[in-house]
Amino acid sequence: MKIKETLLEKIRNKTLSMGVCGLGYVGLPLAVDKARHGFRTIGFDVQQKKVDMVNAGENYIGDVVDADLRELVSSGMLRATSDFSFVKDVDFIAICVPTPLDAHQQPDISYVMDSAKSIAGYLTWGSVVVLESTTYPGTTEELLKPILEEGSGLKCGTDFYLGFSPERVDPGNLIYKTSNTPKVVGAVGADAAQVIAMVYSAILDGEVHTVSSPAVAEMEKILENTYRNVNIGLMNELAMLCHKMGIDIWEVIDAAKTKPYGFQPFYPGPGLGGHCIPLDPYYLSWKAREYGFHTSMIESSMMINDRMPEYTVERAGKILNREKKALNGSKVLLLGVAYKQDINDYRESPALRVMEEFQHNGSLVDYHDPFVSTCRYKGRQYQGVEKLDEETLRGYDLVVVTTAHSKVDYELVAGVGVPVFDCKNVMKAVQNREYIEVL
Repeated sequence: MKIKETLLEKIRNKTLSMGVCGLGYVGLPLAVDKARHGFRTIGFDVQQKKVDMVNAGENYIGDVVDADLRELVSSGMLRATSDFSFVKDVDFIAICVPTPLDAHQQPDISYVMDSAKSIAGYLTWGSVVVLESTTYPGTTEELLKPILEEGSGLKCGTDFYLGFSPERVDPGNLIYKTSNTPKVVGAVGADAAQVIAMVYSAILDGEVHTVSSPAVAEMEKILENTYRNVNIGLMNELAMLCHKMGIDIWEVIDAAKTKPYGFQPFYPGPGLGGHCIPLDPYYLSWKAREYGFHTSMIESSMMINDRMPEYTVERAGKILNREKKALNGSKVLLLGVAYKQDINDYRESPALRVMEEFQHNGSLVDYHDPFVSTCRYKGRQYQGVEKLDEETLRGYDLVVVTTAHSKVDYELVAGVGVPVFDCKNVMKAVQNREYIEVL
């Protein structure tokens, strides 16, 4: 029997064994969905702490339901390990590891390479490997395929299947989770694409869309986030212009979005954060140089967005000057270090760069975040201000809203008489606006 028929039969009768390499924001929710739909699943991670927590039924990801994890672990449907020899016991494994940028803003795909090498030696005939980590077009076939073939002695398309299906995770989204978000699949060969698509159809509730190759799927993911980067860059540039012209950019956007077609609202802010939008355009620009192509519009938006933390502090300095105070020596409180509202994820958060920029100017900076009690940035540990009351607020010369958390008493913040620089327009409903300036 051919690989395809063997795998399709296993999918139909739910005897296909599943694996997930990397138990972070993408991997753990995916592993839970696999197990929840009746497929025995093994999670692989090099961090023993994560492995131990999963095996104890202890959840550490916001998008996973605690009770689901406990039940799946206790029933034996889901377990975790740091021993990659157990790859031999799974039919289908998804690689969900980080793909950050290095110190030179170039793609760091070392986690993908290390995962591929760890998996390769234990692949068996009929295995399926799918990369979910965001990366540049060509990674699956140019990088992953040779590593897997060399390490396993197997031939892609004949002995094992390989594909790319980009993760689509939006932490804190109350509507779209891993399970109900449409999935894109691109694979090496039509048979592999059919099998991989059927696997995702069996474990997810969202539609599965198949494309012609892994490179198309890789580019699709880059497009998703570059689209947002470019449009946010446009709004940030217009925000700077509107400030000079004395026009409220937020009112402009609210007016524009009344148009029922041809316009989608994006909003300015102190910079970009998260695991995708600030990084993905760099992957594309880096790859484009291989073809002698300069992504001018994309790079322009990246420069605008990268400058926003510095611009935020420049504007803050002018607010302090009106109070006859200097940045140097002023006490500043940032409201929020998470990269988006109502989550505890501060990866690539612009608030951390804003904090750094204030410090470079001699300011004394603290932060309050109801979701992040402590954070680490460039080797330094920061402790958040736990209690936000009048006495605490009056101890600062300036308050800067860097994250639009809902669990903050903005009426209190506006009422103590301390200048507030609202970079997220989260205080738009506050009536007392005497001390509020909006980005």
